[in-house]
Amino acid sequence: MKIYAEKALTPTGWQKDVLVTVAADGTIASLESEVDDTRAKEAGKRVAILLPAPVNLHSHAFQRAMAGMSEKRGPEALDTFWTWRQIMYRFLDILSPDDIEAITAFVQMEMLEAGYICNAEFHYVHHQPDGTPYDNLAELSERVVAAAELTGIGLTLLPVLYQYGGCDGRPLGAGQIRFGNDFDRFARLHEGASRAVARLSTDSLIGVAPHSLRAVAPDALASCVDLAGARPLHMHLAEQIKEVEEVEAAYGQRPVEWLLANHAVGPNWCLIHCTQMTDAETDALAATGAVAGLCPITESSLGDGIFNGVRYLDKGGRLGLGSDSNIRITLSEELRTLEYSQRLRDHCRASVATPEQSTGRVLFEAALVGGAQAAGRASGALAVGCHADLMALDASSPMLDGCEGDEILDSWIFAGDDRLITDVWSAGRHLVIDGSHIRGDEIRTRYIQVMRRLRQKF
Repeated sequence: MKIYAEKALTPTGWQKDVLVTVAADGTIASLESEVDDTRAKEAGKRVAILLPAPVNLHSHAFQRAMAGMSEKRGPEALDTFWTWRQIMYRFLDILSPDDIEAITAFVQMEMLEAGYICNAEFHYVHHQPDGTPYDNLAELSERVVAAAELTGIGLTLLPVLYQYGGCDGRPLGAGQIRFGNDFDRFARLHEGASRAVARLSTDSLIGVAPHSLRAVAPDALASCVDLAGARPLHMHLAEQIKEVEEVEAAYGQRPVEWLLANHAVGPNWCLIHCTQMTDAETDALAATGAVAGLCPITESSLGDGIFNGVRYLDKGGRLGLGSDSNIRITLSEELRTLEYSQRLRDHCRASVATPEQSTGRVLFEAALVGGAQAAGRASGALAVGCHADLMALDASSPMLDGCEGDEILDSWIFAGDDRLITDVWSAGRHLVIDGSHIRGDEIRTRYIQVMRRLRQKF
């Protein structure tokens, strides 16, 4: 397969008249710039603007179905992350395996239409509503895989170990019992999930996700690190003030302090949120080479706080983007919200721009590199040997007409939105054409049917 682009963002910068050849295994076999009209005619697909496309590094797919259901004031004086969590637990009680599969397929379709080419699914719903395991321990992991088979998205499946309701080891409460495993049962579940992922294309893989320092005992966290080996290991860290206080009371150190003192955190780690870090913790995490997994829309929705992105990037830290609660699935808005959070906090503009690169360019390339690293995916650039993870923008849009260089990214992110995305390829699979997923009608119809029933129950 060959794709011709009038303009493309490559590792050496913006290039014109680019011809990309995609090999049968979905990797980029060659990339040529300034090709003449004869060579351009070799392409089966012509686009105006071609970009590498990023990973969505953090998602709880099922939560998409409760978007819009948690904006009413609850019985307490102040609604917080913790009151929102109670709504989420009640919603979980009514979800069947078929529901979860349909919701996950819808989420993955929306991710692809938004420009994401891989779903790193932080998957913690494992059991029946009363906590009883399914006959197949990996039943719900297999439903996530089935959704990926339908949508074609790349998948990094992250089965989650969730043991306790808090640092004191208290039992899981109502709602949480669908998550719970000791490490031995989790290891068996992980083995079954690994077999399911092996059914997918070779660009999909499995990792490990100890949920958080609140929910996993220190010895089990060490076992998760061993189980992961060099594969992706993701964990929530320092998201909420209450969480920081609980960990500090139990372990004598703040979450980031304790983790870095007790584990050799490195490039295969992805720490999610990190919105409650001191400057010293920010510097220390940046030095590890791990990825900070940021979810700016969800972090705004839940009142988590603001990640110190300016300092973290200045110290060489790596970051990527995820849609987490999936209240909205939009790549451009995640990038925009991240930048605007820095401006609001620091009373500035163009917070991460450099003399050489614009705000949009810096953030977009950071998300490309960090997301690929967090997912364990050979991706993140329009380069030979990488997966052909690509997206095209509509240059005929008034937002992009006449734009050149980094202004293309800035206009898309800050003046436009994901409707400017025309085509998306995941490892060479052409899944979004003219802005719509190739199986969109089927996936949307099934999702609507599920949601009509769930709304009546909830």
